[in-house]
Amino acid sequence: MMQALLEGIGMGLVLSAMIGPVFFALITNSIENGFRHTVVLALGILFSDLIYVLITYFGVSFFSQNPYFEIILGFVGGIILIAFGINSFFKKNLSRPNSGGLPLPKAGKTKGFFKGFSINGVNPFVLLFWISIAGLVSLKDKFGRADITLYYIGILGTVFSIDLLKAYVAKQLRAFITPRVMGLLNRVVGVLLVLFGLRLIYFALERQGLV
Repeated sequence: MMQALLEGIGMGLVLSAMIGPVFFALITNSIENGFRHTVVLALGILFSDLIYVLITYFGVSFFSQNPYFEIILGFVGGIILIAFGINSFFKKNLSRPNSGGLPLPKAGKTKGFFKGFSINGVNPFVLLFWISIAGLVSLKDKFGRADITLYYIGILGTVFSIDLLKAYVAKQLRAFITPRVMGLLNRVVGVLLVLFGLRLIYFALERQGLV
């Protein structure tokens, strides 16, 4: 059982090393809204991963034989990421000084949860990753139900912990981030999200054989 947990932690480290839309969302959200708000966003990411784990574990054979699901998810995911990117690019930053003693508006935690859930959930590459994990688990004849559970706990727990670490480190840099730098970072993130979205749409077209 300990071997299964360690293997899961190792796979979680691999997944955490991948830089994608979730990485940039965690960093910018931590700088803009603080660590606690980003914990909620990370919980949304974790929840979407958990749903994918359940879907792929119990239906990996169905999804691997149904290319239309990947195509639809690619188009929908691409459009949503592009929308997030455009919103980030044109977002207006509020200056912290001269607030007149009034508290500055902050993004709601519920919105943060669903933002993390959607950015991670609509990415078909995340689905493909969990399909591959489910296939890998099915090949491990020595794994019982307890081993499989610990394996997935190792992956999800590691990814969630490192997401929080990323958010915490970004939060420590907040004092050095001026409104001008924040605006530039938002534009960079916006462009990257649009590129990720276009990449997903290209992926969907490629699966259709149109490119």
